[in-house]
Amino acid sequence: MSLDPVETNPAHYATVFENDRVRVLEYRDAPGESTTPHDHPDSVMCTLTPLRRRLTAGDNTFEVQLPAGAAVWLPAQRHSGHNIGDAETHVMLIELKGGGADPATSGMLGPNVVAADADPQFESGHA
Repeated sequence: MSLDPVETNPAHYATVFENDRVRVLEYRDAPGESTTPHDHPDSVMCTLTPLRRRLTAGDNTFEVQLPAGAAVWLPAQRHSGHNIGDAETHVMLIELKGGGADPATSGMLGPNVVAADADPQFESGHA
């Protein structure tokens, strides 16, 4: 069974660009909406709106909050998510092709925020 987010959660994920090196996904959801488990390879996530989510990977659950305009490194991972904020989530994900860890086994290693003026507030280390 494929755990590609575009296939498992087509109401939330859309491919906006793809070539042999990257795939760019647009993600949107409304407050209270959730996704089913899905995989991401090594990726960069750019938040277009503030983000407040509860993410679950295996037996681990994390809550994360990021401002609009953050750029975050995400190692390969398998997770599901729930919008626990009071606004729509709108992000762009730039997925890298080739190499990297297996999403099913790499776990949630935590983000590395690179936006110069971003001030994320992590309740538990992952985006």
